[in-house]
Amino acid sequence: MKKNILFLVFVTTLAVLASCNKDDNTDPFELLTGPVWASDSLLVDGEDASGEGEVLEKFKGEAKFNRDATGTFGEYSGVWRFAENRTEIIITTDSLPIPLTTKIAELTASSLKITTAYPSLTNPEEEMKIRMTFKAK
Repeated sequence: MKKNILFLVFVTTLAVLASCNKDDNTDPFELLTGPVWASDSLLVDGEDASGEGEVLEKFKGEAKFNRDATGTFGEYSGVWRFAENRTEIIITTDSLPIPLTTKIAELTASSLKITTAYPSLTNPEEEMKIRMTFKAK
């Protein structure tokens, strides 16, 4: 009987280990720093804001979150960090008057979606509702 239980435990352990997929990484740090991200949509108040002269024009292109907490975000470069138990990303760059604090709406191996409210550049008393989506390259 003891041998049967040990055998069952051994088989169960092997089955569990075999079902673990090393590619199924859900660690936010690994997901964020792995790929180069290409901007997919950059919206302010639901409207495209990535065109020439638009508010998010300089975020258009590639974003790279380096493992050393530096990064490039379109035309910007600076530092980034997680906040709120890795549910937010804070981007600090000399090019923006205040840090950009974003909520992670989605973070997978192929998709990054962040949202934020940021003071309007023309009227700081109003907030712009921003949504940026990126695809892994």
